[in-house]
Amino acid sequence: QLQAFGGGLVQAGGSLRLSCATSGRTASTYLMAWFRQAPGKQREFVAAITWSGGTSYYADSMKGQFTISRENRKNTVYLQMNSLKPEDTAVYYCAADARNYNPANYYYNMDYWGKGTEVTVSS
Repeated sequence: QLQAFGGGLVQAGGSLRLSCATSGRTASTYLMAWFRQAPGKQREFVAAITWSGGTSYYADSMKGQFTISRENRKNTVYLQMNSLKPEDTAVYYCAADARNYNPANYYYNMDYWGKGTEVTVSS
């Protein structure tokens, strides 16, 4: 089970940190990822991190702006979002997959999805 939280309203240029709480005995062995879906647009990949935290993957357009991390002892994955822009407005979802490699290789067909948390960036 996955639950994302931490969204809200922020001004352009501001920062937010999203969290995703996981549960289950195998959660700490799963690759974790963040996706987002803006109004009227398709869901898109944001970032992913392997179970060990040793490897991260980012959408090219979000490198340097977003940082994914995880704390397995807390069963939590984070997405630090900096220099936010109005176009970052979206519902952000966390997801998990047992395949601990770049999710682009399996077309982002993740095993588990959580409910999203809404992020609104005002100009």
